[in-house]
Amino acid sequence: MQGGSSGIVYGGLKYQARCIADVRADAGSTTFLAGTLSLKEENEVHLIRLSPGESELVCDGLFYHPNEIWDLKSCPFDHRVFSTVYTSGEGYGAAVWKIPEQHGQSNSPQLEQLFELAGHMGKLRCVLWWPLGKHDKLISIDDRNIFLWNIDSSNKSAKVISQGSADMLPNLRGGAWDPHNHNSIAAISDSSLHLWDLRSMDIILSKSTAIEHAHIRDVDYNPKKQNLIATTEDEFGIRLWDLRMLKHPLKDLPGHSHWTWTVRHNPEYDELLLSAGTDSTVNLWLAQVSSNDSGPDSPSSPKRQEEQLLNSYTDYEDSIYGIAWSSHDPSLFASLSYDGRVVLESVKPYLQRK
Repeated sequence: MQGGSSGIVYGGLKYQARCIADVRADAGSTTFLAGTLSLKEENEVHLIRLSPGESELVCDGLFYHPNEIWDLKSCPFDHRVFSTVYTSGEGYGAAVWKIPEQHGQSNSPQLEQLFELAGHMGKLRCVLWWPLGKHDKLISIDDRNIFLWNIDSSNKSAKVISQGSADMLPNLRGGAWDPHNHNSIAAISDSSLHLWDLRSMDIILSKSTAIEHAHIRDVDYNPKKQNLIATTEDEFGIRLWDLRMLKHPLKDLPGHSHWTWTVRHNPEYDELLLSAGTDSTVNLWLAQVSSNDSGPDSPSSPKRQEEQLLNSYTDYEDSIYGIAWSSHDPSLFASLSYDGRVVLESVKPYLQRK
């Protein structure tokens, strides 16, 4: 199904942007953080909230950020805390920030930097918070290493607990933290996905715990079902996997007409999946996985399930690198195109088809 956008547009971003995140810790409203990527201008972080009448997206805070933002994550247990990965004249850096008390004012130019995640020598890729609640650990990933940090926001401190090297893998690109097991993450490189055990800080070097020879751009865990992940791959598009049986995917969905950049499971409706790409499109999928899909005779080349495409949102003029479901109302999602266009859409018309 093809369709334009009937969503709510936020027009406050003046610069190019790639990063948007749901503010999970804000239990009272649908709220997102978006960060800009301007080479010449001082960059911004926008706190965007759906109005009480659900008729518009309003700026609840505009904060200046000193550098280009390449990764932005909201703290899952404190709605005023978030992390960024950024570039500066000295290279890449990462920091955790706190939004100041606003006292009724919408604009506050000064973010409070709680701490830096210093020590990385390579190209920083992303910061990961354990997604389901309060946790005193944080992960940062560069192109060669994974750092596990102990954090204390109240004392503005972060200390490296352990570090894992991925020298045997070409070019780490990012990863995701297992919401069902805080000791496990999935990390992606140029040619594979491997599971890491954070207790030993080692890659689990086994063909049964790796997806080899695949150019994976993104990975996301299903928050409602254990052992299920989704990946986006240049060759195969979108694939669903059971972590206990990685020899073959459970499902193989079509990708975008250009690069399939990102994929996200819905936080509540476990069969709904969003994907976005550089073809200026967001796709909504009904990604059903039955018990038969995970059997030992799963085919090596599963049939593509084109009928599972519920809708394509095409009212964009630029590549889409950021998508985020609302934790407050899981029938809503926000997308961010590279030209700074934020659109909030509702998937309520498609929930009856679940």
